Amino acid sequence: MRLDKFICESTELTRSLAKKALHRGDVTCNGEVVKNSGFKVEVGQTICLDGEVISVVGPRFLMLNKPVDTICATFDEVHPTVIDLLDIEKANTLHIAGRLDIDTTGLVLITTDGQWSHKITSPKKDCGKCYLVTLVDELQVSLIETFAQGVELRNEDGLTKPAVLEIIDTHTARLTITEGKYHQVKRMFAAVGNKVVGLHRESVGKIVLDDDLAPGEWRFLTDEEVASV
Repeated sequence: MRLDKFICESTELTRSLAKKALHRGDVTCNGEVVKNSGFKVEVGQTICLDGEVISVVGPRFLMLNKPVDTICATFDEVHPTVIDLLDIEKANTLHIAGRLDIDTTGLVLITTDGQWSHKITSPKKDCGKCYLVTLVDELQVSLIETFAQGVELRNEDGLTKPAVLEIIDTHTARLTITEGKYHQVKRMFAAVGNKVVGLHRESVGKIVLDDDLAPGEWRFLTDEEVASV
């Protein structure tokens, strides 16, 4: 990897700032000053910037417990974003793997790996997303079969993919879907004459939100969780 690129991928510096640091002699390789931005960094070499060892930030995978009134975006001028909640280097390289509405809480997965996030968001991958749903009207047992057969949504062609509904009590249920249509859970219940007043995502695939992770808190995923997708 070129030295200027190595610096950019290891720090918050832009390419132009990395070149200026090189020109000033702020960068060393194995203790020797290197000013050539095209210098090839090899495995095992120690690169320092201002005397501090730097290394390339590899792929990252995080879970975050999204609070209400926070949006799933990398930047917004009005509302706080889930990225704003991360005290982490190079947060600008992260993206959200499956967004939640502003008033929906719960599990959000964040990563730098585009192929990994595609496995989560693509309907073809059948990655289940489980939601705890609170409703205005009483739930009918018949909805279990209705959702299993698929529901016709307004302004959509065809039915939704089969979904699994578990009724917890008269106004609370768990719904597992494998798609990510716009406001899908809310629209599915609206299609059967009910209204969602609370929505919380509990899991994505085999990755389950930690019970002790407070709203706004996050952690890195384990290797097993990453591999489960």
